[in-house]
Amino acid sequence: MRKRWGLLLAVAALGFGARVGAHHSFAGEFDGNKPVVVTGAVTKVEWRNPHIWVYLDARNPDGTVTPWQCEGGAPNPMTRKGWNRDTLKLGQELTIQGYQAKDGSNTCNARAFKLPDGREVFVGTAGDGGPGAPSEPK
Repeated sequence: MRKRWGLLLAVAALGFGARVGAHHSFAGEFDGNKPVVVTGAVTKVEWRNPHIWVYLDARNPDGTVTPWQCEGGAPNPMTRKGWNRDTLKLGQELTIQGYQAKDGSNTCNARAFKLPDGREVFVGTAGDGGPGAPSEPK
């Protein structure tokens, strides 16, 4: 019986460790010295833990399109702010203010969304250590 409990605890610890390791701090992936503003049409929204992801096709001045992927806050705090998986519509024009990934890819950590009606809303994760993040969730 002791062996079973030991095995069960070991498996549980590994599972917990994998979940904690999957989450990252702002500084682990994004560069606070590389602010970006990306405007484009929403192509996809993933509403999943630990963060939502919004994908945009940003139109460049020369007419070409650059795909971007931007990480937002966690779904639970976003829901408490009145957001849901249907708030952003495919094709909707959206401006995202954020910080680019350290690897230079077209990936950013979103801090604010500017909606078509002109409203700007904070969508980052409170307390993640990123620029402009409140220290406590609201």
